[in-house]
Amino acid sequence: MNEIPAFGDVLSVRIEEGIAHLKLTRPEKQNALNDRVIDALDRFFAKPGEDVRVVVLSGAGNHFSAGLDLGEHVERSAAETMHHSRNWHRVMDLIQFGGLPVVSALHGGAIGGGLELAAATHVRVAEPSAFFQLPEGRRGIFVGGGASVRIGRILGPDRLTEMMLTGRKYDADEALSLGLVHYRVDEGEALAKAEKLARQIAGNAPLSNHLIIQSLARIDDMSRADGLFTESLCAALSVSSEDAREGLTAFLEKRSPRFR
Repeated sequence: MNEIPAFGDVLSVRIEEGIAHLKLTRPEKQNALNDRVIDALDRFFAKPGEDVRVVVLSGAGNHFSAGLDLGEHVERSAAETMHHSRNWHRVMDLIQFGGLPVVSALHGGAIGGGLELAAATHVRVAEPSAFFQLPEGRRGIFVGGGASVRIGRILGPDRLTEMMLTGRKYDADEALSLGLVHYRVDEGEALAKAEKLARQIAGNAPLSNHLIIQSLARIDDMSRADGLFTESLCAALSVSSEDAREGLTAFLEKRSPRFR
């Protein structure tokens, strides 16, 4: 087990058996996101360590994240706001497309930027206390951390429009039915479920995980023909790898594969 104290008091990191356990650690602020949190996430995902195969992301206290820390609001010009938003986009892209599967354990509020952060993860587990909201429109501002794209792809533009206009709040069961989360578990069980899923995912071939993360969201942006061609390239890369040979050998020998 390896504890990494390099992220101050906003993000704790513990690495154990190839799984990095990340926890937002601002419970007194309901894990509201500020530039220090975004910078800590940026620094971790830029260099997670060669031994890390999967990440589990959670929040300390009663909420996953209440979103942007409005208590630290800074007056910015239009240009400064655009650059600030684009930096959030860059970090969220690093989480989604960095190559590591990320499983999030959600409880309490996943609001605004907190929901944008959750949407950048690949597998989302929610407890009954979890709720999901984009209240920016009610506060006279617009989303800036990727919600219009990531959450729009999940809900569709019509439902996202209604959600943002009204400040509508979805509970865990509604979120499951809409695809905002993939698993709904009992209260207090999200982290254990996320860790179980992380161990399962860590047992996959690293190249397969990487291709799944890198390709599927991008294929969704492509034309049918381009998507199918990209799929064939991913298939060719995976089937010609040492992982594929190990996977086939393990199947024939009726044992679990031992991927590097």
